[in-house]
Amino acid sequence: MPQITIDGKQIEFKPGQTIIQAARDAGIEIPHFCWHPELSVSGNCRVCLVEVEKMPKLVIACATIASEGMVVHTRSEKALEARNAVMEFILINHPLDCPICDEAGECKLQEYAYAHGKGESRFEEIKNRKDKRVQLGPYVKFDGERCISCSRCIRFSDEIAKANQLTFVKRGDRVTITTFPGESFDNPYSLNVVDICPVGALTNQDFRFKSRVWEMSHTDSVCIGCARGCNIDIWVRNNQILRLTPRFNPEVNNYWMCDNGRLNTFKHVNSDTRIDGVFVRREGALTKTDWETAYSGAAAELKKYKSDEILFVGSPFATLEDNFVLKKLASHFNSAPYYLAHIKPGDQDDILIREDKTPNSTGAELLGLKKLNGADELLTLLTNGNVKAAYIVEDDPAGMDGALKDALAKLKLLIVHATNKNETSELAHYLFPAATYAEKHGAFVNFKGRVQRIRPAVETVELDRALDGMNMSRWDKFGTKFDRWKQGHKYDALPSWKILSRLTYLVNEKTKYNMAEEVFNEISNTVEAFKGIDYDNIGDMGVQIKYELA
Repeated sequence: MPQITIDGKQIEFKPGQTIIQAARDAGIEIPHFCWHPELSVSGNCRVCLVEVEKMPKLVIACATIASEGMVVHTRSEKALEARNAVMEFILINHPLDCPICDEAGECKLQEYAYAHGKGESRFEEIKNRKDKRVQLGPYVKFDGERCISCSRCIRFSDEIAKANQLTFVKRGDRVTITTFPGESFDNPYSLNVVDICPVGALTNQDFRFKSRVWEMSHTDSVCIGCARGCNIDIWVRNNQILRLTPRFNPEVNNYWMCDNGRLNTFKHVNSDTRIDGVFVRREGALTKTDWETAYSGAAAELKKYKSDEILFVGSPFATLEDNFVLKKLASHFNSAPYYLAHIKPGDQDDILIREDKTPNSTGAELLGLKKLNGADELLTLLTNGNVKAAYIVEDDPAGMDGALKDALAKLKLLIVHATNKNETSELAHYLFPAATYAEKHGAFVNFKGRVQRIRPAVETVELDRALDGMNMSRWDKFGTKFDRWKQGHKYDALPSWKILSRLTYLVNEKTKYNMAEEVFNEISNTVEAFKGIDYDNIGDMGVQIKYELA
């Protein structure tokens, strides 16, 4: 491979790479605003100016192709002086909004101003004023004064989202960004521009002014919005999820995620509809009770039914571990569990969005759960046989069809696991509070067969952020129980696999698990598709499996 020398370090590069790409692959950071690895080169900002020996003037690293024997200096006196001058120019009209800006703490302009700025301004005139709080679309607000005209948002809209909705207008220091006449910035991926904006010009309407980044913990996880399984970070303060952001994974979602996944897949975690504690139906009403009473009661009731009298329904929203232990419980009754598909025909694109609106339907099928394509198929199972009892995990079939709700209401025994109140939970005889995807360890399998891990980001009564090794913010590390930011509510909920493990043990199947990892290890040992895989293999980026579905 050809070689290039950057700051005295000789590195190899791929033919056709630019200087900034070669440097990045070698772990050398060249400051930049407008360049992004997944967008076309624009060369707007000039912050990446570097000195190349035998070239008459400085060049921009983002647009200059690397060549064999090239010698590059990113920190020479000439390069640093030019970089400082560019930073001074960018900051001339930039407002001092840092104390109120959502980007503070993760702002490239802050970082580079500290590292490459002069520390004072020679500009004594009045700064140019532009529009602030401009609503570009339903989710994105724009601050014209903060914008440094890097054009990342414009290129993203055109090249990645395939919706050419943004453009520059005016010239010189009056240039600003707007939508085309009659257009709203409303494509399904609009909020990604907030992530790639290097300053605080574009902000998330949903997250705006809620928290500083250093006040939040961030935890690697997986989006549950569809079968893509986009890699995400969950950002938490005071035990409440405040935002989700995409996490880079070139095999799944690259740098992006859709707006629906970002906005609508976490608010149920801290919702008023959460089921907090275990409930048993007494005299026609659900009454809160203790865990052991519910366990022993549910186990005793289950033992009354024969294999053809009880129906087990797993969930494509539940983890591999949850569905596996449900299958183990069902096998004690010589039964096989089912799961309901959640497909929105046509709600799919060529970017990320899938019409399968669940994170783990592939995993459920690989474990041997039988797929039901709609409410009518489940209704047939409930009404055409001898079914008197049902065990439903993390799904809401009663909310899908009125006739199905009536059939469930007629059962002599209905045991339900649910994270939030729904139409099925309201019919339950035993209602167990299930931990959400943000409150437990586990694994999902996306539609391409990639096994990916979720981790707890929110504490429950059982989980402690410090003792259980969860990610912690500065506030988490130094706060006490007397501080208001440590008063967030902890729900009394457990992962479904743990509830099922206890019940399985009580109905004479001598199996008990203490950790999700123990369940996954058994899956790895007994299910062919997962042979040789463990949590360490899965890691942060997931692992691809070879599989065939019946």
